[in-house]
Amino acid sequence: MILHTTDNAVLWITLNRPAALNALTWDQRERVIALLSDASADPAVRAVVVTGTGKGFCAGADLRGGPGNGGSDGGSPPSERVAGDVARMIRRGAQRLVTAVLDCEKPVLAAVNGTAAGLGAHLALACDLVVAAESATFIEVFARRGLVPDGGGAYLLPRLVGPRRAKELLFFGDAVTASDAERMGLVNRVVPDAGLEKAARDWAERLATGPTRAFALTKQLVNASLDGDRGAALAAEAAAQEINMTTADAREGVASFVERRRPTYRGR
Repeated sequence: MILHTTDNAVLWITLNRPAALNALTWDQRERVIALLSDASADPAVRAVVVTGTGKGFCAGADLRGGPGNGGSDGGSPPSERVAGDVARMIRRGAQRLVTAVLDCEKPVLAAVNGTAAGLGAHLALACDLVVAAESATFIEVFARRGLVPDGGGAYLLPRLVGPRRAKELLFFGDAVTASDAERMGLVNRVVPDAGLEKAARDWAERLATGPTRAFALTKQLVNASLDGDRGAALAAEAAAQEINMTTADAREGVASFVERRRPTYRGR
């Protein structure tokens, strides 16, 4: 079950299968993707928080069942595979979930309340900011099962911790504590378990009062920065500046500076 509510312009998406450590079924994954897509186009949503209930943030994909899925993406393996089945399944499943986070036009914050394993770890690491409870752990479980990482893990990890550390995490699959994850750069902040919701709310509400379109354009620039050359990055930056200067928030930001007052951003 996926819970969702919007409060103070923050969309809270809560994975709510605590007995299964919030492992995602096919329909739950699709619901999260839809919520993130809708958030991009909804002016009433200016930031998103993804979190879980119970002791798990997300234990990855539910391997026990789900329509049209197989292997590491959830569901029972088909009786006979043909060439392309596995790649197609991953593209339509785990990769779409992580891409939905990366492409969401609003800042997305992960509030990691417990175990984040496999695809669950990648769901958290794809978010723009990560706040973790002290009891949270991050586990790259794929090699333990003889699998190659999915959900963009081999794309995300080197960009966060470098290729050598990424290989260590992916090869050994050891559980990484919240404090070690913070030290490595996997998470932004570690807080006591009881303070996780408040810490996530404080940051999310700061984001929700900021210049929403500028955040969206900044997110695109940062996400693309490691994938292209310097010329492409600078051209994208100039284009983003051109687009952003047409927004009301940019005009408000400049006016507030000139008038020496605090800006009031409206996400437009």
